[in-house]
Amino acid sequence: MPLLLTLPARPGPWPAKRVFDLVGAAILLGLLLVPLLVAGAALGLRPRARVLVREPVLGMGGRPFRAWRLRTEGAGRVGAWIRRCALDGTPQLLNVLRGEMSLVGPLARAEADRPLRLWVRPGMTGLWQVSARSDLPWEEMDLLDRHYVESHWLGMDLAILAQTPRAAYRQRHA
Repeated sequence: MPLLLTLPARPGPWPAKRVFDLVGAAILLGLLLVPLLVAGAALGLRPRARVLVREPVLGMGGRPFRAWRLRTEGAGRVGAWIRRCALDGTPQLLNVLRGEMSLVGPLARAEADRPLRLWVRPGMTGLWQVSARSDLPWEEMDLLDRHYVESHWLGMDLAILAQTPRAAYRQRHA
């Protein structure tokens, strides 16, 4: 059983960020619904195929939850295409709507190795994902996550979201 953290009260954009997440996730889900359904249908054509999987993640305060993903392992070219188009994580928009995740935040992981990361909701994208390099060592990713947790604001979230499609394209086509 994970240790739940008691978070001290600290100033931050929590209510505004939650509204931002809700509105952004609803808009993105609307925009990506057709590609998501096509990807799910393509994955479902495999014999005994499970289209969705739920991965264990520690959320804000160390609360465990399961993050949704499209199951692309063993899906051959279809799975590779879905990963290349960055559609495999799209179902996590449901986790955002449920309040378990944020659109922008630190890396979602199942381990509690970096407690500061648990001060905020894990994100679908984050500062390290849009960094100049796609092969950052864990130490540098952790520093970027720490910087985000300590200094995030909605303007930073908007900048990260704006850079995410280009960074995803660059990393998948490098």
